[in-house]
Amino acid sequence: MVNALFAALGRGAVRFRWVIVVVWIFGTGFAVHALPTLSSQINNNNSAFLPTGAPSNQAAVLAEPLIGSINQAPVDIVAVTSGGQLSTSDRAALTSLAAKLRGVPTVKHVEYLGTSPDGRAQVELVTSSVQIMDVTGSKTLVDDLTGAIAAAHLPSALSVHVAGQLATNVAEQQQSVQQGKRTQEFSLLFIIILLLVIFRSVLAPLVTLLPAAIVLQLSGAVIGGLGSVGLKISSITQLLLIVLILGAGTDYGLFLVFRVREQMQRGLSPHEAVETSVLRVGESIAASAATVMVALLTLLLASFGIYHDLGAPLAIGIGIMLLAGLTLLPALLAIFGRALFWPSKLYERQNYRGVWGRVAGRLVRRPVLALAIGLVVFGGLAAATTGYKPGGFGGNLTAPAGTDAAKGNAALTAYFPQASQNPTNVVMRFPTSVWTDPAVLARTTADLRQSGQFTTLLGPLDPAGASLSPHELEVLHADLGPAVDLPTTPIAGTSVPLATYDTYRATARYVSTDGFTVQWEAGLRAGDPGTTKAIDAVPAIRSAVATVGQRVGASAVGVAGQAPALADVSSISDSDLHKIIPVAVLAIGLVLALVLRSLVAPLYLLASVVLSYLASLGLAVIVFMDIAGQGGLTFILPFLMFIFLLALGEDYNILVMSRIREEASKRPLREAVVEAVGASGTTVTSAGLVLAGTFTVFAIAGSSGPGGSQIRAIGFGLAVGILLDTFVVRTILVPATVTLLGRWNWWPAAMGRRTDPVVAQPPPA
Repeated sequence: MVNALFAALGRGAVRFRWVIVVVWIFGTGFAVHALPTLSSQINNNNSAFLPTGAPSNQAAVLAEPLIGSINQAPVDIVAVTSGGQLSTSDRAALTSLAAKLRGVPTVKHVEYLGTSPDGRAQVELVTSSVQIMDVTGSKTLVDDLTGAIAAAHLPSALSVHVAGQLATNVAEQQQSVQQGKRTQEFSLLFIIILLLVIFRSVLAPLVTLLPAAIVLQLSGAVIGGLGSVGLKISSITQLLLIVLILGAGTDYGLFLVFRVREQMQRGLSPHEAVETSVLRVGESIAASAATVMVALLTLLLASFGIYHDLGAPLAIGIGIMLLAGLTLLPALLAIFGRALFWPSKLYERQNYRGVWGRVAGRLVRRPVLALAIGLVVFGGLAAATTGYKPGGFGGNLTAPAGTDAAKGNAALTAYFPQASQNPTNVVMRFPTSVWTDPAVLARTTADLRQSGQFTTLLGPLDPAGASLSPHELEVLHADLGPAVDLPTTPIAGTSVPLATYDTYRATARYVSTDGFTVQWEAGLRAGDPGTTKAIDAVPAIRSAVATVGQRVGASAVGVAGQAPALADVSSISDSDLHKIIPVAVLAIGLVLALVLRSLVAPLYLLASVVLSYLASLGLAVIVFMDIAGQGGLTFILPFLMFIFLLALGEDYNILVMSRIREEASKRPLREAVVEAVGASGTTVTSAGLVLAGTFTVFAIAGSSGPGGSQIRAIGFGLAVGILLDTFVVRTILVPATVTLLGRWNWWPAAMGRRTDPVVAQPPPA
């Protein structure tokens, strides 16, 4: 029944080849124009990013009376005068500007944060309903704010800039767009050049890649359309979709194109070769896609928002790639025929053993030795994973020189040296209002400073670098009322000095109107919040804050910000992987059992993939942590290895084992192994080289930017893992295991019960 299905697919692809190509091209064009883009539908937010029970989420919720919803995007607005202190006209202009900024779409609040001690600079905080993870929305917000500032006709001596983490992210992202495009272009160029070398023809590389290129456009539109009606789309979906579609599409293309060339060399006509090849490898392609989709759908079990929201969109992309691999690609091959391989000549041949056939010939004579050496080496590398520790991304992003965000950040550093562009928030809730006993603020601030965890600490008693005593704060609150309600300039008749008035206004950021919730913005002694050292310090920071909170009588405490969030992400990511990988392995095992009609082969095939995964991760630990001295590897590396090694690795398993099974039905098993490895070895290694080369380009192109060391680790880990998988596991260790098990490979199918009198005899050299 299965053979009949793929035979019908092959005949249909040949017979209706022109119709299929036209439908794919026009259907993709229509979808791209009619549906929203994928990038416009990224809709995960911080509330889904981490579970609600995560400590950093709970701390952010605790701080909501002060900082608003954790999903809102904050942007600092820094104003600096070049002529002495801010004048009355400067202040009036800034008041007018704040009113204009409130009219910017999505802006919810414009809040005064403080005036510098020398009176020359002022900071406002704009809060928007744009979700922090919304890349497109963040860019629109920053563009709208800078546009409003430019149109405000400010005094000539007054310069105003955007600043802070979100503005920096937008500026850096704009610069990296061109770098990302170059990386994609270099990746495609690399794949085409490599395929030119492999096929030694002009058209074969282009035809092999064309379905993947079309699917990238179509799947982006389809996923974007589904996102518009509620499908959750992770912020890294687009990047991984490109790599996954190019990787899987190249694999499926190589599986089919190599088999078509082989059938032509056996004397079949181009149309017969396409029909026969779809019959022979169609099931392998379908099974390969099924294993990847199953592995991706297990991500729906994840608690971590990015992982959870990746599963369905990427599975949809692979499903569309499967459809193209079984319809569009065979149709193109049928149209181009022998011209596909020009200028190479297709000589008739029957022996396909080649280099990998000779390797397999030696391997089947001494399978125990080959398997033992492989297990020792891979086992040793896998043991190094015990030293793995999740890390950060090497520090905070820096806005590109010359951008408005870079100027704003420089002004923040110059005029507000105690402020952090990316602060860690220490939040406490008290059982009684601190307005009735502000002395508790002094005790808490002193204890936090003495904890040894912080280098800077801005709070209600020193909100902008200028200090207030608890008594002064109490008197100001009694005389002026809530700080959040005060105008830019003192009300007529107020005797409070302007500097003191400005300092009190700035306390609105740190004490809630009711006085029950208080926060401090801290710089970490461990370093930038995005570094491994800062993430490692989070447990000690939380413990110190909890101790201080208990000492001063706080009813609830929390620590929010980048470092606490990354610490929670690392912890939950590890927990998710421990939960997802066993489920994925079991699901993939069921697919393999159905495809190979065996209960034995899936066991060692899955073991080989897991061993390859652990060995690759262990090698990354040795290179980057033990040798290069990095404090940790980014938490996302094991996850990416899971997708590309555990899922895509089964593509090669299925191809090799399906070919061994096919050959074993016609000849003794050892000869079948030699023939199958000789015929499929080039396909597997070519596909592996393409994918590994793509990750190498990614590592080189991205290593000069922010988090370059971690990008190198990701690229290196994936590239080396794929090379180990293709050159050692699939072509040596798996065939050695097949040889040792003999007919038990296929148990309980009929082939597993067949007695092969020649199995124990090595083939001729």
